[in-house]
Amino acid sequence: MNEERFTGKADIYKKYRPTYPKELLDYLYTQVGFNQDSVIADIGSGTGIFSRLLLERGSKVYCVEPNEDMRQTAEQDLSGFENFISVNGNDKNTGLADNNIDFITAAQAFHWFDRQEFKLECQRILKPGGKFMLVYNDRDDSSELIKKNYEITLKYAIDTKGHRQGGELPEKYADFFVDGICEHKIFRNDLKFDRESFIGRNLSSSHTPKEKTDPEKYHGLVRELGELFDEYSINGILNFPHFTQCYVGKV
Repeated sequence: MNEERFTGKADIYKKYRPTYPKELLDYLYTQVGFNQDSVIADIGSGTGIFSRLLLERGSKVYCVEPNEDMRQTAEQDLSGFENFISVNGNDKNTGLADNNIDFITAAQAFHWFDRQEFKLECQRILKPGGKFMLVYNDRDDSSELIKKNYEITLKYAIDTKGHRQGGELPEKYADFFVDGICEHKIFRNDLKFDRESFIGRNLSSSHTPKEKTDPEKYHGLVRELGELFDEYSINGILNFPHFTQCYVGKV
């Protein structure tokens, strides 16, 4: 099941997955309508990387996550926020009350959802006028480095489920929103990696092999990622072209 794909990866996910740019949060809280009184449901919240940014702005956040490892990691990290509420739920059954949510968010998670069932769940839990926002951190596919990185991870992938390329078009998501209308924003979010964090970021993906269960593939992937790092890094730092895309609208 998709819910178990990240079991055993919570620590590496928390450590190496990138966060989201301040400009995105400023946009949500100055133009979209998010505020410190907002009640937000972050669906597929994982280890709480995006949820933390909402909590830091003072909003009340229901972190809905089906994977126990990921959910427990978020509970440990976010327990200091009084507006943090952890929920064992998923896209089809959030466990939240009817008409109680101002905004629903999904960060790096929407491709795992059953769109039709999730849409019904959104319509059930959102207040009248409430909105849904999905966000992705995406690689810049125009870069030769990114193309080679993609080829390496695809070569060693345990399967292709969840193996996304960046640069998705707004039309791919528009049909989820009312009348196909959503506001699409792009924010630059270039990353800088040392060797450890570059390899770790790749290993945090659901489709990459685990050392315990598939050591041959795991060590082959690590070796080729190290070679790629050596090819493109300068003085031990790899500049990784990256951006963040956001889609907001009514469901």
